[in-house]
Amino acid sequence: MILAASAVRPARGLCLVVTAVGGLVFVVLAAWLVPWHWVPGGHYTHVAANDVFTPAQIRSGAHYSSMQRHLGWAAYAVSLVVLLVLGLTSLGRRLVDRLPGPWWVRTPLAVAAVLVIGDLATLWFGIREQQHALAYGLSNQAWSGWWSDLGLGFAVNWVGTSIALLVLVGIARRAPRRWPVIVAVLAAGLAVLGSFVYPVLVQPLFNDFTSLPKGELRADIMRLARVEHVRIDDVLVADASKRTTTLNAYVSGFGSTRRVVIYDNTVRDLPRRQVLVVVAHELGHAHHRDVLLGTALGAAGGIAGVGLLGLALGSGWIRRRSGAGSPGEAHVVPLVLALAAVATFLVSPIENTISRAIEARADRASIEATHDYAAFTDVQRRLATSSLADPTPPRLSQFWFGTHPTALQRVGIADALRDR
Repeated sequence: MILAASAVRPARGLCLVVTAVGGLVFVVLAAWLVPWHWVPGGHYTHVAANDVFTPAQIRSGAHYSSMQRHLGWAAYAVSLVVLLVLGLTSLGRRLVDRLPGPWWVRTPLAVAAVLVIGDLATLWFGIREQQHALAYGLSNQAWSGWWSDLGLGFAVNWVGTSIALLVLVGIARRAPRRWPVIVAVLAAGLAVLGSFVYPVLVQPLFNDFTSLPKGELRADIMRLARVEHVRIDDVLVADASKRTTTLNAYVSGFGSTRRVVIYDNTVRDLPRRQVLVVVAHELGHAHHRDVLLGTALGAAGGIAGVGLLGLALGSGWIRRRSGAGSPGEAHVVPLVLALAAVATFLVSPIENTISRAIEARADRASIEATHDYAAFTDVQRRLATSSLADPTPPRLSQFWFGTHPTALQRVGIADALRDR
């Protein structure tokens, strides 16, 4: 009975409702909670690259970033092409046909097969990027560690993707007409759960974390937390210097899993005032609950995505083109991964526009908490030069893929606040 039912297409009307509900929630949340104006009045000060960086720094940043950017673009394009070929031709179905076992075995095996093919197709680009990072001093990681990280990253991606596809295929078998509604609700729940457990389940696989030792820096950070109305019990230091020479910090998780983390080389290499500026930025994220906001937006986007997926899988043309058949069978895996990759590419400008606005608000929070405009400008210069960032990246690249304002834009935010 399940196999017969699984041949039924999902109800088109339900798919449209799910898409509309997810899209509406996303738009409402984004309009209500995203800080669209980077500074009061909406305009930051224009800053020329020569006002912040030396000509040599501008040249080296532009050169290195251009090399890595073109490698990244090429890898992305190859990955999309591979997924589309597997998902929209009979190759994907023939691949899954060769896999053994029932659907709940073949589904994760199909995920592994597609991911392995995609990773092998883009492996050369990743190796070249690492070679450049080593040659320019941005990485100090041995190749054994790099391969280990690659394997860990694959395993994490495979487990997460397999769980999602098992949920989709299993529910589509049981409720072939109503699965988009059920999967949409579960997808939103998995997005929240994943964001909650990521700091304690995934991040420790890649880094060791220790508490920032007692001292003047820790006392100043705790004072900043009180200024920004953020309750923290600890500040963690990650052993990032085993991989990279770039400087960074981040906040992840929410509720009881929220973490404020600083790279060990950030603590070691930056003056205390600049470290405080960096941490104040992360505390700004915590104060505004930006991880939770991103999670909620991701959950809403996931609901809309499931509705669109239901429409796509109900399309006769797509089903014939791919030969995937029913969403209740493992044969659908290559098609779903291809559609997800295309959707991710198309929504990247929306996601990253929101991300840049949220990062700009965290910059404002840092400046307002420390009132140290000079240290803020100095640390933006240092962060950019330590990563050989391009001060003026191509506009389309920054629009489509840029998750943060550029260093010059961030300095312009500080100048606009100071002038105000």
